[in-house]
Amino acid sequence: MYVETLALRNFRNYEALDIIFSDKINILYGDNAQGKTNILESIYLSATTRSHKRAKEKDIIRFGEEESHIRLNIKKRDVGHRIDVHLKKIGNKGIAIDGIPIKKSTELFGLINIIIFSPEDLSVVKSSPGERRRFMDMEICQLSRIYYSNLSKYNKILDQRNNTLKQIAYRNGVEDVLDVWDDQLVDVGSSIIKERQNFINMLNEVIKEIHKNLTSEGEEIELKYEPNVESDNFADVLKEKRNIDIKNTTTMSGPHRDDFGIFINNVDVRKYGSQGQQRTAALSLKLAEIELVKKIINDNPILLLDDVMSELDSKRREALLNSIKDIQTIITCTGYDDFIKQRINVDKIYKISNGKIV
Repeated sequence: MYVETLALRNFRNYEALDIIFSDKINILYGDNAQGKTNILESIYLSATTRSHKRAKEKDIIRFGEEESHIRLNIKKRDVGHRIDVHLKKIGNKGIAIDGIPIKKSTELFGLINIIIFSPEDLSVVKSSPGERRRFMDMEICQLSRIYYSNLSKYNKILDQRNNTLKQIAYRNGVEDVLDVWDDQLVDVGSSIIKERQNFINMLNEVIKEIHKNLTSEGEEIELKYEPNVESDNFADVLKEKRNIDIKNTTTMSGPHRDDFGIFINNVDVRKYGSQGQQRTAALSLKLAEIELVKKIINDNPILLLDDVMSELDSKRREALLNSIKDIQTIITCTGYDDFIKQRINVDKIYKISNGKIV
């Protein structure tokens, strides 16, 4: 699969942009703050309905405008598809596939698979558990509509339970409502726990060989899913810790507090790894993600590299570039790096300046 064309209207700093991509390697270069990342954001949003930068939709619309449009034409197994996204300052966004409006975001998932790699991803190993949960969720959501639906439900139920916990101190009889939220939280949360465990298991199968190659056979990596609660005792934990939750007015147990460990030669890299080990582990995670998606969908994902080349040393850049030779890749960078010229054939090059292709 690959992106054929992208058209933006009033998106971020773009009044109007029309761009044709190659199905291989594409370079977007220019100074910082010119709009290169905005192009990648629009592609990612079109595939997942969300910004990878966690931006609010109203902030994505060009300053002074009331609405924004994205049109993405893709090719998947020789069949063309068009995705239209209509963002509004007031009201919900509209999404259409091949000219037909969809009612639920889940209808879009699976049409295209996007993997984005930015400098922030290099710190996922040493970042908070929330960032590692986000890493899991971003990919599993694209691979499983059921997971996306369950995650959305879980977050809504969690909000309701937390609101109820806040009301207990002021209103009599409210505590009984917790039983209702607990049952729903356990039902949906248990599915999320099982999906995450399965994802980490599959990632483990591909990451070990990748990491060995990056470290010249010197290190062995292992991922370990660390659920906050097990699916089979989630209900019991909620009951046991209800008084603690009431005291803290928030839910202290559940998959919203999960993490996964990254171990090199049985040492926890999150705490004790060097910066080099942490960066190599992060690169291994991303390369393993690419290979896992290929395996699951039996097709190539689309790779977006957001100014990440300048953050990698030559050995790690070499490993990344070797992994992208057969998939469409859109790379942003501040300069058309000689390293890239020497290592891969670039099919299209665009210079971006102040929201325009020059």
